[in-house]
Amino acid sequence: MRAFLLLLTGATLLASQSRQVAHPPIDTFLLLAAWDPDQAEQAEEIILENWDDAYASMLVELHRYVQGVWLQRRLVSILERGTGQRLGHDPDRWWDWIWRTDPGTHPDYADFKATLYAYLDPGFEEYFDYDPPANIRLDEIRWGGVPRDGIPPLDHPTMIAAEEAAYLDDDNVVFGIALDGDARAYPKRILAWHEMFKDSIAGEHYTGVYCTLCGTMILYRSAYRGVHYELGTSGFLYRSNKLMYDHATRSLWSTFAGEPAVGPLVGRGIELERRYVVTTTWGEWRRRHPDTRVLSLDTGHERDYREGMAYRDYFATDRLMFSVPGLDDRLDNKDEVLALRFPETPGEQLAVAVDFLSRNRVYHDTLGEVEFVVLTDPSGASRVYESPGRRFARWDGDRAVWDESGARWTAGEATLTGPAGARLERLPAHRAFWFGWYAQYPETRLVRR
Repeated sequence: MRAFLLLLTGATLLASQSRQVAHPPIDTFLLLAAWDPDQAEQAEEIILENWDDAYASMLVELHRYVQGVWLQRRLVSILERGTGQRLGHDPDRWWDWIWRTDPGTHPDYADFKATLYAYLDPGFEEYFDYDPPANIRLDEIRWGGVPRDGIPPLDHPTMIAAEEAAYLDDDNVVFGIALDGDARAYPKRILAWHEMFKDSIAGEHYTGVYCTLCGTMILYRSAYRGVHYELGTSGFLYRSNKLMYDHATRSLWSTFAGEPAVGPLVGRGIELERRYVVTTTWGEWRRRHPDTRVLSLDTGHERDYREGMAYRDYFATDRLMFSVPGLDDRLDNKDEVLALRFPETPGEQLAVAVDFLSRNRVYHDTLGEVEFVVLTDPSGASRVYESPGRRFARWDGDRAVWDESGARWTAGEATLTGPAGARLERLPAHRAFWFGWYAQYPETRLVRR
C-alpha cells in the first residue's frame, strides 16, 4: 500500500476535465488518497459535484487502505455530505447501509477494484479486470488480508498410518473421509492453517476446502465433465466465506456452492460435485477406521499445529471478523449447524442445529423431493442417508440401525445396508457456523428444536 500512495502522489487530474461529468473516472476516486492536498481537494470537488450514492462503496473500500487520519476524515466527510448519512468512521456501518439500501455501484467499479488491489498483489487485478461477469455483488467481495495463496493449500500432503500419529489426542477434531475403501483423516488443527488440501483419494483427485471464518469443510471432486479445475485460495471473501480461484482462468469460485462466482467461467453451468465428509473426533474415527491414514505434521510449513491454536481468538467469541449483510438471532453467530443442499433441489437449503441433532440421534426430514435420515453418533458426528419411503426408529450409535418394522440395517460411510441387500446412499452434508450459512442462503429453513 505504500507503493500505492507513492504512485498517487505523482498522479494528476487532467486540467481539461470537466467538472460536470456522467461519472467521474476511477482515477478521481483514487486521488482522494493522494498526499498532495491540492489533488485530493480537486478530486473531492469533482466527486461531490457529480455525486451518486453508487460511489459510496468505492470510498468505503478505499477507507481501509489510506494511511493518515486526515485522509480517512476526508473520505468520511465526502460520504456523509454525499449520502446525508452520519455513520462516522466505522466501515461496517457504511457497508451495512450500502448492502441494505443497494444504491448500485460506479459503472467502472470492477476496474476500480482491479486497480486498487493490484497494489496489494499484482495477481488480484486478474479477478476484476475487464468488467468480468459475476453472479454475486462485487461490493460484497472483501479482501481477507492475505495475498493469493498466502494461506498455502496442502498439495498431495504426506499421510501417515494411524499408529504413527502420536501428535493427536482422541478428542482432537478431524474431518473424516472414506471413499471406496480409502479412509483418511484431516485434522482441523492442521487445516485451519491451510484452509485447503488437494489430494488423490481412492485414485481420484479431490479438493477439500475449509473456511475457518464460517466453520465449513466441504469436499469436492476436482473435475467436472472431464475438465480438471486446479483451485487455490484467492485472498478474498464473500459474506465472510472463502472465495477460491482456478489457476487457468483466474475466476473466483464460491466455497459453499462449488461454482464460479466472478470471471470467465460464470454462466457455463459448472458446479463441482460435493462428496460426504464427517466432522468427528480422532478417537472415534480411528475406532471406526483402524486402517485410516492421517495428515503428517511434516507439511513443509512452519506452523503451530497444536489443537486450538489457529484462529484461537476468533473461535473464542461470537464476534465476526468481517461483517455480512444480515444476521439471524435464532441461533448465536457461531453456533454450528448441519448444512444441506442437494443438486435435485438447488433452490432449497436446510440448516439443522448441531445441538438439536445431539438430542435427536435419529432425525428424518425432506428437502424438496429428497427424503433423508440423519444419524448422529455419541461423538456428535452426523451422517446423512437417503430414505425414500422408510422410517428408522433407533440405532446403537455405531453400526446397527433398526427401521420401524424392526429390520436391522448397517450404517457405513457410503451406505445404509439392509435386508436382502437393500442400500440407501450417503448424501453430502457439512457443518457450518450459523451466520455463515445464513449469510449465503438467507432463505434457508432452520431446525433448532
